[in-house]
Amino acid sequence: MTAAVFEERADPGQVSSFVLAAAMHLALFAVLVFGVRWQNRPAEAVVVELWNEPVPVQAEPKPAPKPEPAPVVKPEPVIEKPDIAIKKEPAKAKPVAKPEPPKPKVDEAQKRLREELAREQASLAIEREREQIREQLARDAAAASAKSLAGWIDKVRAKIRANIVLPPDIKGNPEAIFDVVQLPTGEVLSAKLRKSSGHPGYDGAVERAILKASPLPRPDRAELFQRGLELRFRPLD
Repeated sequence: MTAAVFEERADPGQVSSFVLAAAMHLALFAVLVFGVRWQNRPAEAVVVELWNEPVPVQAEPKPAPKPEPAPVVKPEPVIEKPDIAIKKEPAKAKPVAKPEPPKPKVDEAQKRLREELAREQASLAIEREREQIREQLARDAAAASAKSLAGWIDKVRAKIRANIVLPPDIKGNPEAIFDVVQLPTGEVLSAKLRKSSGHPGYDGAVERAILKASPLPRPDRAELFQRGLELRFRPLD
C-alpha cells in the first residue's frame, strides 16, 4: 500500500467563520450591557395585604417607682472629753443576809404536851364564856326580880297610903319607916316603927293605916313573897 502525503492547506472559510463568531459575541455583549443600563430603574413596590388574627396588645409594664434618696445623715460633732480624771465612788457593800438560826427539833413528847395545853386552854375559855353567860342570866333574873319586887311593894304602899289620915299640923315632908310582918295570905301580924318622922301624930296615922290595909296585896310571883317588909312613908309622896 502506498502512503499518500497530503499537504495542509489553509481553509479560507474557517477564518471567516471565526471572525464572524467573534463579531457576533461582541455585538451580543454590547446589547446586554446597554440593555441592562437602559432598563435599570427602581422596581415598583408591590403591596400585599395579609389577613391574620389581631395580636393582643400587651400593657406596657409600669415603671417601678424610683427609690427616694436616703437622707444624708450628718455626722455628729465629736466633743473631746477633757482630760479630767473622775473619781468613782466606792460601791456600797450590800448587807449580807444573816442565815436563819437552825430551828430546834421538836420531839413528839413536847408536841403532845403543847397540843394538850392548847386543848385545856380552849376548854377553859369555853368554861369562862359559859360562866359569863350564867352570870349575865343571873343578873338579868335579879333585875327582873327586883323590878317585880319593887312593883309589888309599890302596890302595898299604895294601899296603905290610901288609909293614912294626915294630921293638920304636919309641916314639911318627914319620913317614917315601919317593919311590917305578914303571912303569905297578906294578913298583917305586926307593924313596928323603926324610924320616927319626928311627928307623933303622923307616925300613929301611918301605923293605923297599915293595920287597916290588911290583908296586903300579894306578889304576882309566889317566889317573890317576903314575910318581913321595910316600908317608908312621906306625907307628900
